Amino acid sequence: MTQSGVSQHLRKLEDQLGAKLLIRQGKRFSLSDSGEKLYAEAKDILLALSNLEKKVTENPPFEGTARIISPGSVGLKLYPHMLALQSKHPKLVIDYRFAPNSDVEKAIVESTVDIGFMTSKSTLKEVSCTPIAEEPLLLVTPATIEEPDWKTLITLGFIDHPDGSHHADLLLSANYPEFQHSNLFRRRGYSNQIGMILEPVSLGLGFTVLPAHAVEAFKKPEYIKTHRLSNPVSETLYLSVARHRVLQKRIETVIDEAMRWL
Repeated sequence: MTQSGVSQHLRKLEDQLGAKLLIRQGKRFSLSDSGEKLYAEAKDILLALSNLEKKVTENPPFEGTARIISPGSVGLKLYPHMLALQSKHPKLVIDYRFAPNSDVEKAIVESTVDIGFMTSKSTLKEVSCTPIAEEPLLLVTPATIEEPDWKTLITLGFIDHPDGSHHADLLLSANYPEFQHSNLFRRRGYSNQIGMILEPVSLGLGFTVLPAHAVEAFKKPEYIKTHRLSNPVSETLYLSVARHRVLQKRIETVIDEAMRWL
């Protein structure tokens, strides 16, 4: 810029701020108190603006927060592996939430998470679902039960959970001609905590139907018995994201790690 151009900009800045920024002494000048304050503040602002462009364009694969949400069974399987990934890359922060399919779908639409895993395909146009795995449903009884015939199940009664009726309908209707609805069984207990559903089963209080990952995570397997029935039934697991969202590299890192274990 020319000297006259600089002088014109300074006068406009002084008029805008209503303060003298320079103390002029002939052809020399020094900063006024207001000028010193403006200079100090402006340096920080200019540095922040410079860093802003860098931060916006940076896309590191192992830094930043990854917000994940899934039903409990999938979470029991994935969460330890996500923590192991964070331990390997400390600048990567794992934010993992457990929720039913409806809440997973809602979180994706509202952009409160980066990715979700669902056991049913979303019907919303805003959510893109890609099938990535199959998870078997398993009949689980107390360890003393060798053959889970229909009479035995009726006698035991059902340990219910948020997806209990849905899972029972899928698996039992495919294997027991007598089955019509889970209401046929006495309701012997209920838990909405995925890690606790098998506790009453282990105590002989009833049977339940759960996805395989939830059964594998139970800490006292010697007290339960898993039965793989003649007609296996699995749930499809979907990777779900906002349809037009561009995934950051850290999220791609998390997806790649999840795919290793599902």
